[in-house]
Amino acid sequence: MSFENPTAHKRPWEQRLHEAGTRVEEDLRRFVTYFNDEIVPDVRRNGSEALRSAAAELNRLAQRMDDHAPKTPPPPPPPPPGEPKS
Repeated sequence: MSFENPTAHKRPWEQRLHEAGTRVEEDLRRFVTYFNDEIVPDVRRNGSEALRSAAAELNRLAQRMDDHAPKTPPPPPPPPPGEPKS
């Protein structure tokens, strides 16, 4: 039983494709490590702060919408089922 290099008998384009796949896998592993070590902890630390900031912005937007809404009274509610309409 001999253990041969699986890439020893590949054609040049197959070899390049295999090497590119290997590089992509290595880059993906590095990215996942970076994401888990740098991004996730920062989001966990600052996530509540970001939500509070977003809530404040949404509150300001709602206030502006209320300020620019037409100043007409709301229509009367419809009569309950079974009552004649006036």
